[in-house]
This record gives sequence, structure tokens and C-alpha cells, in this order.
Amino acid sequence: MNRSELVAELSERAEVTRKDADAVLAAFAEVVGEVVAKGDEKVTIPGFLTFERTHRAARTARNPQTGEPIQIAAGYSAKVSAGSKLKEAAKGASA
Repeated sequence: MNRSELVAELSERAEVTRKDADAVLAAFAEVVGEVVAKGDEKVTIPGFLTFERTHRAARTARNPQTGEPIQIAAGYSAKVSAGSKLKEAAKGASA
């Protein structure tokens, strides 16, 4: 499902216009992005998803072409965890 299909489904189920559904989806993505960028808290939709920022330590890796060791700097990454209802849906059980 791509974004336009998601917007169409959301507008149908929530009985709002596609424009309104698209605006809500865009606002949701913006809010999650801002919270994750700050890194001091996480966004949780109980039973569905959790979004959070994680710290990745510096490490040594290998260049796959030459085999030479390279240093990868410490940094941050986004972590998305599935909640219990989403996990059950993935197994084929009804959500």
C-alpha cells in the first residue's frame, strides 16, 4: 500500500475528505519526526507502534571490497517497534 492508497482508505473509514486525511497523515509524520529528532521521549500508539531515537556507538567495520577495517562514527538512529496488536495481525490473527 502506498501513501495515496493509505490516504484513500483512511478517508473512507473516517468518513472525511481525502484532503483532510492527507493533512492528518502529514501532521502525524511531522510530529513523530520532531519528537524522534529531540530524542528525549518516544511516541507510543499502544498495541500498534513505538517510535524512538536510539544511540549507536562508534564501531569498527570492514570494507566489503577490500577487507580493510574502517571506523564508523557514533550516531543516532530511529527505532520502530511493533506492538502486540500489530504482531498478532502479522501472524494472521484478527486485529
